[in-house]
Amino acid sequence: MLNIKQMGFLIVALILAVLTYWSGLAEAVSRWGIQEEYSHGYLIPFVTLYILWEKKDLILSMIGPPLWSGVIVIISALILFVVGEVSGLFVLIQYSFIILLIGLSLVSIGRATKYTLAPILLLLFAIPLPYFIEVVLTAKLQLVSSELGVSFIRLFDIPVYLEGNVIDLGVYQLQVVEACSGLRYLFPLMSLGFIAAYFYQAAFWKRAIVFLVTIPVTILMNSFRIGVIGVMVDNWGISMAEGFLHDFEGWIIFMACAVILFILIWGLEKLTNSQVSLSKVFGVVDMPKDILPSNANSRANNTPALVVILILAGALIFTQFLEKRTEITPGHVSFVNFPMSLGDWTGKHAKLDQSVIDKLGFTDYLLANYQNEKQETVNFYVAYYESQRKGVSPHSPRVCIPGGGWEIYDLKRISVREHPVNRVIIKRGNQRQLVYYWFQGHGRIVANEYINKWYLFLDAIIKNRTDGSLVRVVTNVMENESLDTADARLVDLMSQVEPELKQYILD
Repeated sequence: MLNIKQMGFLIVALILAVLTYWSGLAEAVSRWGIQEEYSHGYLIPFVTLYILWEKKDLILSMIGPPLWSGVIVIISALILFVVGEVSGLFVLIQYSFIILLIGLSLVSIGRATKYTLAPILLLLFAIPLPYFIEVVLTAKLQLVSSELGVSFIRLFDIPVYLEGNVIDLGVYQLQVVEACSGLRYLFPLMSLGFIAAYFYQAAFWKRAIVFLVTIPVTILMNSFRIGVIGVMVDNWGISMAEGFLHDFEGWIIFMACAVILFILIWGLEKLTNSQVSLSKVFGVVDMPKDILPSNANSRANNTPALVVILILAGALIFTQFLEKRTEITPGHVSFVNFPMSLGDWTGKHAKLDQSVIDKLGFTDYLLANYQNEKQETVNFYVAYYESQRKGVSPHSPRVCIPGGGWEIYDLKRISVREHPVNRVIIKRGNQRQLVYYWFQGHGRIVANEYINKWYLFLDAIIKNRTDGSLVRVVTNVMENESLDTADARLVDLMSQVEPELKQYILD
């Protein structure tokens, strides 16, 4: 049993931990409320507490002396926390909190942590993905769900054409938007799969199957849902894809996924262990009768607990110091002053819809169409972010292009004007466009999105800066025009705009 000192340590340690990690925890709760993909996050902590309550007798019977390894785990968690705080990456702070809880368990109940580990790890499914990973994953799921959904529609001999994530039924067009990517089912179903695997008293390989199968089941069932909507729209009109019916279909699909998990468990037992009923293999394990409550804690060494309290108190004080650290945001000249006359090119400003501006979250942007003396047009776009600490960052064209019905035909990195760029050929029907894009800031130009994130992470720690920009140039490729000609056109405009950009994107 936990004695009064241990209970006091655990309460004080949890209070200090919550106060220290408050910003990261608050951000996670905020995203539970604004993103349906993570709305299940509200339930996860209660499920964790329920499992711990159900296991309380077994945990209390196995309590051992505090383990110094828990102090090492806590120190590792706090190092990750500091990195997350300095860089502004909330996901590091949130993962650090889970590691910290494991360390607190090791220090407070010792060997009994083997029974608290799984419930604590369940909290991982309440942590939202970083925005840039979420955007990439959503885009890929959109395309996969669209392709599989169209395959289902074709089974009913319905003429259908797919452009990117736009399903063209002739009279009607359905766009598989981000909300229909399947992401809002994936994380809740993975959480359910983890819980089911935990309660499933079977061999590890069976539990692994129950958990891992949630990923293909989610994708297939979401694609099935898209296909059903397409069939219904073709027969009864566009109202079948809107409003309450659309949301209701989503709930049906999620419940169907849960039923599939149950059927999978039933099938595994019928095939491998037909003599045992499901009630015997799916539930909470009772405490073995030959295990008596441990008295090890009466002789427990309290030194690890005291060390942890001091470390957490120091971390809390350090957090207060970090909160007073103001990020450096260099002065920025508004793009409204960017010249519209550059050599042989004459530009005209264009505007984005307010809804798009709100979604992209940039500080300033430039969108202009430049024409040369041959009346050839190049679209020039720059999105500037003075801070990317809160998860807001440029949306990679590699992700956004398919959302407009375009298909990426070819993508490679090349060197233009002595720096790397992403060269993308995109198609939509008979139309072709050539796209160059790169990320620019802090005196460097980077083409790779992930390397750019790494530099951003380092600069947040070393320079206390997270400003940066996405730069993109696009031109139409005419029917009888060679790609070399289109390349030359983009390079020509780049030679004019890049010297000017240095005044707006500071080193």
